[in-house]
Amino acid sequence: MNPRVAVAHEETRIRHPATPNVTWRSWLIWGIAALFYLTGFYQRVSPAVMTSELMRDFGLGAKSLGSLSAFYFYFYVAMQVPVGVLIDSWGARKLLFWGALSAAAGTFLFGSTSNFALACAGRAIVGGATAAGWLVLLKLATHWFPARRFAMLSGLGLFFGNVGALFAQVPLRLLIEHFGWRGVVIGSAIVLLGVCAAVWIVVKNDPSEAGLESHAPHALRTQDQRTMRALSTGFRKVFAYRNTWFIFFAQGGIVGPILAFTGLWGTPFLKVRYSLPPAEAAGVCSVMIVCWAVASPISGALSDRIGRRKPIYLTGAILSAAGWIAICYSSLPLPVFIAIAALTSFASGAVVLGFAYAKESVPVQFLGTISGAINIGNMIGPMLLQPGIGQMLERKWAGQMAAGVRLYDLHAFHMAFLLIVGWAVVSCLLISFTTETFCRARG
Repeated sequence: MNPRVAVAHEETRIRHPATPNVTWRSWLIWGIAALFYLTGFYQRVSPAVMTSELMRDFGLGAKSLGSLSAFYFYFYVAMQVPVGVLIDSWGARKLLFWGALSAAAGTFLFGSTSNFALACAGRAIVGGATAAGWLVLLKLATHWFPARRFAMLSGLGLFFGNVGALFAQVPLRLLIEHFGWRGVVIGSAIVLLGVCAAVWIVVKNDPSEAGLESHAPHALRTQDQRTMRALSTGFRKVFAYRNTWFIFFAQGGIVGPILAFTGLWGTPFLKVRYSLPPAEAAGVCSVMIVCWAVASPISGALSDRIGRRKPIYLTGAILSAAGWIAICYSSLPLPVFIAIAALTSFASGAVVLGFAYAKESVPVQFLGTISGAINIGNMIGPMLLQPGIGQMLERKWAGQMAAGVRLYDLHAFHMAFLLIVGWAVVSCLLISFTTETFCRARG
């Protein structure tokens, strides 16, 4: 080659470095992490289709049932800071392996015990273990895929999560009716052990470990492993940026209502409102979950295409809040109710933009910290709403029972669902105060 041509070629290569390829290995590794995230979502909402069985077997009222389900979220949230430390010190692979193994142990405990306290402990272990799922998914996406695909992969990840939630509706209800809730839960533990094996055999932290070029930003690849104190400092620093506060609380008002409804209280509400049996009520919730799942990658891809976050994020929040008002308080025929519920869930898919929006609102070195912070914001929604609704239902209980299970009337649900509507409306106000990032990372 002519020396001048060679020099010019080298200068061009330096100015415009080649983007590392996305290989089948990238998708396989990310897919295993997505499968673990799917199982976590399944665990979150599975109590919704076994409310009668849980109340009967453990002798629970609505308040205690809400607490049993919420133990997942209590420990999911509590583990976000430790998980942020471990993902840097252990790496995504090790954290994913031990998360799946611990989730399998907690699931087995929940499905095998007849003691309420141990059942709560099982739910707590599962919640703490699956806290790794979303952060590992984002971490592997950052290392194995180009930055321009981050919002799309976030949406696709949430799609996988919603597929798990979909399995926890009609399919799970049918399995429970054939094999009992305990047998199905123990079967879920076996699936998680399979995820452990796949992680051990396939997953790598970074393409460099497989002789490939990494997609991770240089600052992220070269940063030192952080201590708990350093990560705590990082949390304080990310909350110094105004968008973090608004997005943090707004996420809870979008995620919380849909997970509180489809994950626990939708089935008993639909039984009271429309006299639907559990399988049919689960079908309605399935429609909502499908719409949420489909909307998530669409919202991410559309936001990337127009180069803005706020318009889609805010529009989704407004439509979602309006939909929850109609769902909770309008006297709608069932087909109209299902249509509005579907639209509400579709609008809620814009919640996935909160991760990309927040990530672009802080410096790149805080990627893990801000992802953990926003994930906490997501989970405080169902963490507070599920037991909060249960407590309100308990206060309004008229003393009715059937087959050892407490029954709650429509007025009780109307009062309890004020919590859903209130937070959804507040989320719209919070998002309106955010500052647009135009899909560009902060320097």
